[in-house]
Amino acid sequence: MISKADILDMCDLDRDEIDAIAEHEHIPEVAAAALGDYLVHQAHGAERVRDMIVDDIRWAIERRDRAHASTLYMALRHFLAGHPCA
Repeated sequence: MISKADILDMCDLDRDEIDAIAEHEHIPEVAAAALGDYLVHQAHGAERVRDMIVDDIRWAIERRDRAHASTLYMALRHFLAGHPCA
């Protein structure tokens, strides 16, 4: 049986990136992992993931949630390092 951790580990994103997609799209982590993995393998898909994370950062800043914005910023940096086409 495949566990949730197995599914999350099989995609080309780390947990913070998956969490950012889940937050942006209001979907569970497993669905976010599938969506994110699909997008990073599509033309301009990495740009869409980047935009999702940036949106999440903006929303966190608007809520004055600096800790969450910082976590998302680090996720964005990691994502851009691994997906320079974004």
